Amino acid sequence: MDRQVSTGIHISSVIVGVLPAQVAGVQQALAALAGVEVHTVADDGRMIVSIESVGDDATLSHFETIRQMPGVLSAALVYHQYETDPDEEA
Repeated sequence: MDRQVSTGIHISSVIVGVLPAQVAGVQQALAALAGVEVHTVADDGRMIVSIESVGDDATLSHFETIRQMPGVLSAALVYHQYETDPDEEA
């Protein structure tokens, strides 16, 4: 039986609350995670972060890593989408 390999991608958006004094350190830690990007940072430490991964397990792993980072007060998953063909736009 042939099994097709999934070429899809999981795209998630997370709002991360960070202690303002620790924003730079958290940004650096986030930059070290493959597929994680910080899109904006508010003065009060809130960040909009995206996670792109090839599977649910990787998404969950990144989310938990973010949630447990020193300086992170909260992390809320606000959006998740699975794209079966990420090269094609809807």
